[in-house]
Amino acid sequence: MTAAPDPQRILLVTGLSGAGKSTALRTLEDCGWEVVDNLPLSLLDHLLETPLGKDSARRRRPLAIGIDSRTRDFDARRIVGQIKALAGGHAFPIETLYFDCAGAELLRRYSETRRRHPLAPDRPATDGIDAERELMEPLRRWADHVVDTTDTTPNALQQQVRERFGSPSSAPTLTILSFGFSRGLPRNADTVFDVRFLRNPYWEDELRDLTGQDDAVADHIAGDEGYGAIADIEALLLALLPRYRAEGKSYVTIAFGCTGGRHRSVHVAERVANRLREAGFSPTVEHRDLASRPRDGVERGRGAGPQDGKFE
Repeated sequence: MTAAPDPQRILLVTGLSGAGKSTALRTLEDCGWEVVDNLPLSLLDHLLETPLGKDSARRRRPLAIGIDSRTRDFDARRIVGQIKALAGGHAFPIETLYFDCAGAELLRRYSETRRRHPLAPDRPATDGIDAERELMEPLRRWADHVVDTTDTTPNALQQQVRERFGSPSSAPTLTILSFGFSRGLPRNADTVFDVRFLRNPYWEDELRDLTGQDDAVADHIAGDEGYGAIADIEALLLALLPRYRAEGKSYVTIAFGCTGGRHRSVHVAERVANRLREAGFSPTVEHRDLASRPRDGVERGRGAGPQDGKFE
């Protein structure tokens, strides 16, 4: 018998204008949630009943729905009643996340951004803040999660949302890239390591036409007295990658470069990727210049390091 898919998680995201709802919705989307903002509540039940296709993974994708005072026909008490009815009529949980903030801080944010409050387009922002707080109070009392962002920066709020509502799938997409300096720096690399301090297999006749994926080349590189530095690089990355995730980076590309991009950088990229897999990460390995032809002019050229070429 085939197991039924896990219940879909529904999160209604609401709160005072300027308190962080939009930041939270963007963060949830980065974490893999499906996000719908300012959907009329009359359409909510129809949305939940819409088939999601045959992909079971997509069926389990959580859904975040933004609601605030701009929502058509907004009525907080009616919304609470509708949430109760929806929660009782569906087999998945429905939660409410409410963002609150002190009036003085909201006023400061509106002053900084020069935005008009949606409930006071032609009056002082304080009037809109007071009116909205009263209007939203039933939702605040009903909410499962209340977050006060008075003393919270946008970055800190993003981290709180990721920690509370994220999942392992929200880890950044990790790419380990090898390349040759002689053919230019990769444009999308976040971190670049220059491995030209290692001895160059190109200058060994029996290794020249091989690549960093061959055991003979790997053994030659590993015999360099400076090879221990690669373990230090691995330790650094193991410390950095959790920090990148905490900061909410969606993509991380770590590049290793040698002169031609066929030997040292390829071997080191493969080794580092294996070490990261052992630590629980899931890197994708790309070798940008692996298929390029070996050429003396490239290895002796401007991109060569101190271990490269024959300095005659």
